[in-house]
Amino acid sequence: MSVVQATTRAELNEFLDYPYRKYRGVKGWVAPLRISQRELIDPKKNPFWDHARGVFFLAKDDSGRTVGRVALIDDDVHNQTHDDNIAFFGFFEAESEVVAKALMAAVENRAQALGRVAVRGPVNPTMNDGAGFQLGAFDEPPYVMMPQNPPEYPQWMEAAGFAKVKDLYTFYFDTVKPFDERVGRLADRSRSRYSPVVRPADMKRFNEEVRVLKEIHEASWEKNWGNVPFTDAEIDHLASELKMIVEPEMALFLEHQGRPIGICIAVPDLNQVLARFDGRLFPFGIFHLLRRKKIINRARLVMLGVLPEFRNRGFDLLLIQEVVRRAKAIGIVGGECGWTLEDNHSINRAIEAAGGVRNKTYRMYQKSL
Repeated sequence: MSVVQATTRAELNEFLDYPYRKYRGVKGWVAPLRISQRELIDPKKNPFWDHARGVFFLAKDDSGRTVGRVALIDDDVHNQTHDDNIAFFGFFEAESEVVAKALMAAVENRAQALGRVAVRGPVNPTMNDGAGFQLGAFDEPPYVMMPQNPPEYPQWMEAAGFAKVKDLYTFYFDTVKPFDERVGRLADRSRSRYSPVVRPADMKRFNEEVRVLKEIHEASWEKNWGNVPFTDAEIDHLASELKMIVEPEMALFLEHQGRPIGICIAVPDLNQVLARFDGRLFPFGIFHLLRRKKIINRARLVMLGVLPEFRNRGFDLLLIQEVVRRAKAIGIVGGECGWTLEDNHSINRAIEAAGGVRNKTYRMYQKSL
């Protein structure tokens, strides 16, 4: 077996195609859109690579068959923001523990050559694009833009010398279940005392709305572990992606005295319809997607934040209550909220108080070099 760097177009195509062959026919696996996966690693399409570099590896058996893949990701903005000196790994797939160890050794060697002191992951290629290895609950459906992996990957990471650095949580919401009366009273008290306004995203001013989102995100997530602020180019890229899938009634802004101070964004769970397409929308998949979009009755809450100076006023509960209410009104029966950091106790308590039940854990790993 050998590990080689993927540099040619054919090799990068192999890097992208490998998971679709590996998991084709595996019950429960939902193939992500190939076009979106291609854009993730394309420096011409993904502005993340303006401040980062990727090295893509393939593992080959003695017959030349691909048996695994991984990427090393070196992000200048992360290291500057957190005063770190680490590299990341992502897009990991392997057929055996032996392959996993060989792939991670290649990542470690390249990270050492760059002068990095540790490797952390998985991220694909950022924490916003899917992070961590799922630890359990493999019988539950995967939600859109969340990673999927076999149960053995965490053990293989540990066998390669990696250890837990942080757990990420998700929570399930049942929109049919009534809100706890205490939560309702707290939300009503917040409304009565502070007179906040919750409004849906204005799609006619979408670019302006995304700029507001960026400002709130930067202030709200500034001190979060692993968070990296969006560049202007990245926020423009995010805007173009969100505009295709967002439902205005589930993209909420919270205003206090006319000032936007909070955001709560949920998106329809496209995995419910993507499961049948093998990652391809062309030539006919796009028509099936549009036709079947009406069957989507799940959502994923992807962003929830309130400016630091407005916390502890019940606004987070109010936003969760409002997005669940509005989601139910458009036919959503349940959904997943997350991820959140395991030690972000305030937001985790708010989610649980609002009726969220922790359902999955995704683990981030790190190894010192």
